[in-house]
Amino acid sequence: MSPSESILVSHRQICHLISTGWRDFWQDSRNQGLNPGEGASPDSFFPSFRPAVAQLTNRGNGKVCFMKTKTSLTANSMSRSPLRRAFLIALAFALFALSPQARAVCQQGCDTSNSNTFLGEDALLNNTTGSFNTAIGFNALFSNTVANYNTAIGFKALFSTTASVNTAIGFNALLSNTAGNFNTATGVDALLSNTRGIFNTAEGDEALYYNTTGNYNTASGGLALLHNATGDGNTAVGYGALYYNTGSGNIALGSAAGEDLTTGNNNIAIGNVGVAGDSGTIRIGTAGEHTTAYIAGIRDTPLTHGSAVAVGITPDGQLGVRASSARYKEAIKPMEKSSEAILALQPVTFRYKRELDPAGIPQFGLVAEQVEKVNPDLVARDADGKAYTVRYEAVNAMLLNEFLKEHRKVQEQEAAIAQQRKDFEATIAKLEATIAHQQKRMEIFIAQLKEQAAQIQKVSAQLAAGRVRVAAATGLEASKFSTQIVADNQ
Repeated sequence: MSPSESILVSHRQICHLISTGWRDFWQDSRNQGLNPGEGASPDSFFPSFRPAVAQLTNRGNGKVCFMKTKTSLTANSMSRSPLRRAFLIALAFALFALSPQARAVCQQGCDTSNSNTFLGEDALLNNTTGSFNTAIGFNALFSNTVANYNTAIGFKALFSTTASVNTAIGFNALLSNTAGNFNTATGVDALLSNTRGIFNTAEGDEALYYNTTGNYNTASGGLALLHNATGDGNTAVGYGALYYNTGSGNIALGSAAGEDLTTGNNNIAIGNVGVAGDSGTIRIGTAGEHTTAYIAGIRDTPLTHGSAVAVGITPDGQLGVRASSARYKEAIKPMEKSSEAILALQPVTFRYKRELDPAGIPQFGLVAEQVEKVNPDLVARDADGKAYTVRYEAVNAMLLNEFLKEHRKVQEQEAAIAQQRKDFEATIAKLEATIAHQQKRMEIFIAQLKEQAAQIQKVSAQLAAGRVRVAAATGLEASKFSTQIVADNQ
């Protein structure tokens, strides 16, 4: 038999001697006609042993709690003499007081006045006015005095607490908690280091192990949020989730999810270990393991918002939208002739391979390898650096530049034609004015000619009349007279 077992047996024998011997002493005293008021009471007969008796008494109701053991052969062979039994009782108390385990109180019971329940060695030992507490296990709720609504089940569960509304189930669960309230710890060493943190939940062995003053954390899984000490508002679900993290506002789902996160805040890691130093980053899945993604509620949902933009992906898997603001750019200059590279591109029709598209739907576009030969900057590459897809948004920008260049040419040509038309119209107008002026002058000239002709006719008529008069006066014929006049004029 080991020394510890020997001590345990001796304690049981002592408890038996005290319980049975004292009972027999009182019975024999009454049988012999002794009056309890005449110095036969325990307090008067053994005044020096009252503290030891009180230590073995349940708090609040005065009931003594002893381990049940079989009747000792020594006790059965004892003499029924009251004095001998009294001596043995005194000896038992002395041995019990000198024992190394004399201060350990293995107790069970219900403190009906404060609605407390306790079971185990030194469980709820120091409670005074605390109520509605339950302590089961060695040193469970050991330090509690006035706190309420605590539940501790397990070795030293809630050992140091003086706070209220905590639940600890498991070996050393919430061991160091002193002033933290509204915490729940389930598992070996769960929330072991917590002192003042509130509203924390730890489910799993060593979950939130190092948490001291961090608040509003939830850890479900062994070693989840193990190293978090002061971070607030973290949620870790899965074995070792957020293992090294000490930041706040992080969410991790899955075994070892967010394991590589350290001091970052506001990260979300689902099935991904994360990257040290991440903050405000969402990582879902693991490259090489999760090769296909399906997300419901996207394909058949039209974007009616006027500000909706397309989402892109980088070679390392980061999602986002391409920034166009000058806030994110430098070395801005006109594209000029750079866009002429698209003139060498070869648009094609094609079908994706059958394993990718069993329906064989006709496609229209470009081939990344061909585009790479024309301009390597027009292709996006995979994680291995190989051409993977065409940067169609860049091609579109080049197309726009070429279109604008042609458009400017057309505008210049149209402007030239318009100027020529304007000049031609001005010339036509000028010619028309000249013609009109000439026509007017012709009309005037014709009128003058007509007037002159009229005058000539008038003069001719006058001359003819004169000839007639002359002829009549001279007696010559008019015709001869006219001939004579003409000859004279020559």
